[in-house]
Amino acid sequence: MLITGGRVLVDSGTYLENGAVLIEGESIVAVGPREEIERRAGADVPRFEFGGTVLPGLIDAHVHLVFDGGPDPVSTLRNATDHDLFEDMRRRGEQLLDSGVTTVRDLGDRGGLALRLAADIAERRTPGPRVVAAGTPATTVGGHCHFLGGEVSGQAEIRELVRRNLAAGAGVIKAMATGGGLTKDGPKSHQSQFSAEELAALVEEAHAAGVPVAAHAHGADGIAAAVDAGVDTIEHCTWMAGDGLDFRPEVVERIITKGIAVCPAVSPHWRMLPRFFGEERAHAMFGLVRRMADAGVRLIAGTDAGVQRAGFDGLVPALGFYAHLGLPNATVIDMATSRAAAALGLAGITGKVAPGHRADLLLVHGDPLADLSALSGVHAVFASGLRHEPDSTEQ
Repeated sequence: MLITGGRVLVDSGTYLENGAVLIEGESIVAVGPREEIERRAGADVPRFEFGGTVLPGLIDAHVHLVFDGGPDPVSTLRNATDHDLFEDMRRRGEQLLDSGVTTVRDLGDRGGLALRLAADIAERRTPGPRVVAAGTPATTVGGHCHFLGGEVSGQAEIRELVRRNLAAGAGVIKAMATGGGLTKDGPKSHQSQFSAEELAALVEEAHAAGVPVAAHAHGADGIAAAVDAGVDTIEHCTWMAGDGLDFRPEVVERIITKGIAVCPAVSPHWRMLPRFFGEERAHAMFGLVRRMADAGVRLIAGTDAGVQRAGFDGLVPALGFYAHLGLPNATVIDMATSRAAAALGLAGITGKVAPGHRADLLLVHGDPLADLSALSGVHAVFASGLRHEPDSTEQ
């Protein structure tokens, strides 16, 4: 198929005006000026002509497809059968695709359901974004998200859980390095859960298989421990310490030196956070994200879709947070495309409109480099070369 666009985003902040993308099967085989690519394609190749912007499909680097995004997602999960839950997860996957998201990283599910969904999407039995799934997240006994089945104690149990997830097809391993607000009966968000030796064992087991590790870490101590253990991404990274915040520039320097990406997992409803944390603390937390960006930390985009007030169509509103902080639109788009792909181990596979990459494309009516909200004006989505129109299952 030949896709033409009024402009094609071919690099960070760089448009090719009146460009074209040639797809064969699941892959992009050529990108260039329209006339040149039309000649290469020949007269018999189907065409999709569009006057707006063609850019890489978006990547949400932090979702939980097993949660419903309602006021009490944990209770809803506990009361759902696996059959009903899986059908809901299918619908959530399609909702993500409708919004222009062609790849997600699922960072914790129940019973391997996200891995099942990933297989169904990959085998084209159901529409949805590519799913890089963690399977069951590792937590302590009674720890954060213990209800997902990943309670472990000691290095041997940790290694065994990692092996089970890997055997099931996990593309990332998730460690709950600190507590979290979703687990009302567990440790507080700032409290660490694992010892240094336990975190090191988890990372060693995952890395031996060539699989990255994502660490949920709100507390400053937990963040530092995750960095020392050699994780690949830190989720949230809010620098909590009891009732305050404890930003540690020396730890930030180690994050940068080690090439660790940080996913703040900003809610689509981030403007409401001052209501929950208080104006002063919320704006202090916002400022720490900007300090990390200014220091050179590789930030990537994610929404924590599925937890309270975080639906599966909220990536673009969440990206508005970074524009609010003053980051350039080109950088924000990179965070949801090429940077996220690299952090997920998918560099060279997706995240760019380039030959050899998978044909994951988003077509929007406006100019997102000028106005980030233009990303909401979805005209069509191509996932692995298959066309998907919003609110339609036709391919």
